Amino acid sequence: MPEKKIIKPAKSAPAVGPYNHAVRIGDLLFCAGQIPIDPATGNLVVGDIKAQTERVLQNVKAILDDQNLSFAYVVKSTVFMTNLADFAGMNEVYAKYFTTDFPARSTIQIAALPKGANVEIEVIAHL
Repeated sequence: MPEKKIIKPAKSAPAVGPYNHAVRIGDLLFCAGQIPIDPATGNLVVGDIKAQTERVLQNVKAILDDQNLSFAYVVKSTVFMTNLADFAGMNEVYAKYFTTDFPARSTIQIAALPKGANVEIEVIAHL
């Protein structure tokens, strides 16, 4: 059985609950959902959906970088949004990070996110 490795990137903000940033098992990396927390301050980034999505994907990138991976290794993403009317803005920023061989994706509208965030994104990467 492959060993489970807990991932806690030094460049990431502390988790806002009892979870880890990512778990690596075998050839898979499961990343916890990231919200727009600025690692430098620990505060939620204020701004529109584009600003929040940018911060979220920078947080995802910090996890991938920690494991010497890029967005090209992501095979599945799930986007949680509090308002699907903001989909176009989120998608515009998302497309800057996932430029080729897009991963499979689900986008779900939910009632609320931690700390009042408007977007959260989780990914699964294959090494």
